Amino acid sequence: MTHTDFIYIPGKREEKRIPSRVLEEIIHQQIRSGHRHLEIEAFGQHGIGGRLWDAGTDPVNIRIIGHSGQRTGSLGNANTCIEIMGPASDDLGWLNAGAQIVVHGHASNGVMNGAAQGRVFVGGSIGARGMTMTKHNPRFDPPELWVLGTAGDYFGEFMAGGIAVVCGHGSQPEEQVLGYRPLVGMVGGKVFVRGSAAGFSQKDAKQIPVTDDDWQWLETGISHFLKKTGRMDLLAALTVRPEWMLLTAKSPHEKADSPDRPDMQGFRQQVWDRELGPGGLIGDLQETVPGTIPVIATGDLRRYVPVWEQGKYISPCQAACPTGIPVQDRWAMVRADNVDEAIAMGLAHTPFPATVCGYLCPSPCMAACTRHQEGMPPVSVRNLGRAGEQVPPPEPAKKTGRKMAVIGAGPGGLSAAWHLTLNGHLVTVFDTGPVIGGKIASVIPGSRIPENTLKTELARIKALIPDIRLKQPIDADAFVRIRDEYDFTVVAAGAKKPKSLPVPGIEQAVFANEFLSDAKTKKITPGKQVVIIGAGNVGCDVATEAHRLGARDITLIDVQQPAAFGKEREDAENCGAKFLWPVYTKEITEQGVILQNGDLLPADTVVVAIGDVPDLDFIQPLLAVDNGFVTVDRFNRTSDPKVFAIGDAVAPGLITDAIGAGKRTAQVIDQLISGKEVREISAMPVMDTSRVHLAYYDPKTRPDDLSSCGEVCASCGRCRDCGICVAVCPESAIFRNDMGNAGFEYRVDPERCIGCGFCKGACPCGIWDLIPNTPM
Repeated sequence: MTHTDFIYIPGKREEKRIPSRVLEEIIHQQIRSGHRHLEIEAFGQHGIGGRLWDAGTDPVNIRIIGHSGQRTGSLGNANTCIEIMGPASDDLGWLNAGAQIVVHGHASNGVMNGAAQGRVFVGGSIGARGMTMTKHNPRFDPPELWVLGTAGDYFGEFMAGGIAVVCGHGSQPEEQVLGYRPLVGMVGGKVFVRGSAAGFSQKDAKQIPVTDDDWQWLETGISHFLKKTGRMDLLAALTVRPEWMLLTAKSPHEKADSPDRPDMQGFRQQVWDRELGPGGLIGDLQETVPGTIPVIATGDLRRYVPVWEQGKYISPCQAACPTGIPVQDRWAMVRADNVDEAIAMGLAHTPFPATVCGYLCPSPCMAACTRHQEGMPPVSVRNLGRAGEQVPPPEPAKKTGRKMAVIGAGPGGLSAAWHLTLNGHLVTVFDTGPVIGGKIASVIPGSRIPENTLKTELARIKALIPDIRLKQPIDADAFVRIRDEYDFTVVAAGAKKPKSLPVPGIEQAVFANEFLSDAKTKKITPGKQVVIIGAGNVGCDVATEAHRLGARDITLIDVQQPAAFGKEREDAENCGAKFLWPVYTKEITEQGVILQNGDLLPADTVVVAIGDVPDLDFIQPLLAVDNGFVTVDRFNRTSDPKVFAIGDAVAPGLITDAIGAGKRTAQVIDQLISGKEVREISAMPVMDTSRVHLAYYDPKTRPDDLSSCGEVCASCGRCRDCGICVAVCPESAIFRNDMGNAGFEYRVDPERCIGCGFCKGACPCGIWDLIPNTPM
């Protein structure tokens, strides 16, 4: 591959060294932009080439010129290849998870320290403590270190896995190729050495013969190593079999048979009694008579007791969902082959399972997924949401005779109306617009959601809520009539009034909602150059629609770092949109946007996308308003006890925030009608994810359908009925109790249980906890 095939990234900007953290972010940005070959001129920056997860499974090639800093390739991915065109600094390949690293020179201390996978080729010698504390998971290839020259002191210290090859090229006959005291504490792995290694720890390691299979592997590997480092001229010299020796770890039995290792009786006499007996370290303080413990405590004598805490906590995904959907329960239904029930369950929480959960929501549930703790992809709820498109609505409860009004047919208003209807109330929805759905139907680009999906879900809503009155002008008098006619009223008017800019020429700009609405009906032609003031997600929607309508030079500007994230930003970047910040608008002219520094950004169309505010003229002064938003308590009650307010009329938020507020408001209204105390419906604590064990799941698995998603869900706080606790209990104290239609439970026999905590340590879902026993 030629030099020109690589994207060049300088480590300096305006003659100033770029900080390591900033350079890492630049590299990630290039990866996210689709570049897979990067040449980096380093000036001592740390961690280059590590943690390049943004590339997914695509191969990434990193070439480093200049002076790489510490921990190059640390936490490197299996798809990452790093080539250092010179020497390398400390901790090269630290905690390597699969990266291949080639060094054309020497490497200093700590090479492959703590590595679990990957290969490092050093075309020179290495410093102290190389290949220390390595490990090997049998499911993956072992980590490998190839060194052309010699290794420094304490090589292979506490080595627990992997293969090291030290060629000893350029060493003197009497020189120790592995340095001083190598392989101390070695418990796994093996080391091929060419030259003298007489000083290795005889207590922990041993020399074994190089078998034919070993030699074939080594000979093939040397050829590959020399090709990588450009030293094929040494192939004949380094493939003389008698010059090589093989060192490996002693087994525990071999270490136990060592003459300098005392048996248990000797240890007690020489160490334990000497230190704890008379004249020892704490011997004068020792009052108990030495001896063996006569019994392992059970029952009331246990220090700790295990408790099965099924259903005590909500999962992180459910806690993060603004609508409060119990995601882990739905995946449990999928695992039980109740797929239809799992899909239909979404409609008990939202009228938009496919439109929002499947497409529009940024999925905070997935961002909170416990699987992130181990770098695993989260369980995708989007497939489950999209599957709910054709599901019929649930059957409403028995009619209560209560009348409810909802002002606003956007996501929040429709959610409130949906849940009030399901609870048996008669609901009327009022909206000033010509269609239901609010911004979902009138503003959000069609590229974000299939048209048929939205139409299907809106039709389902209309079928459940027949009394929807559109094109209804609502002023203060109309609001008072509605409030007086209905038992309760929910204000979900949304934020439809655009924020403006106090700059000359603002009348020449178009506001984002107007642009997006016209774009959906192709009533606007933006031209080739578009400038968008405001680089949030709405601005990104404008960019993608402008590109669809023919714009090719699109710039989003902002006074601060762009707030855009997720799919909206990805789509805008894929359209070639540029982000410019921090910049300040001075004036808008026919030529474009003039910035405060005098620069002109040419534009055929200028769009202002700095947010919207609610138009609350129809409720003032009837309801308390603060800073342009309706004042509510934590239950969304306004200053009028018969009126609630939700969504953007209360505060800016996600679509799912409005949907969740609609659901909770319906629940509060039901509590008021039934005379109950108003309280939070779900007040359970969130599961401590440190209790969930992910070692049972293959980190390479990427679930892509409902069945595989259900299998890899960790089911945080919900028992999977796997029986592992029963299997690991050393006293057979745990048993499963079948409760018939009520389900099952796991119980503990206190007369058998010793309070060891094996059940807690092994439980995949974090159901078991170990708590102090009640004092006798």
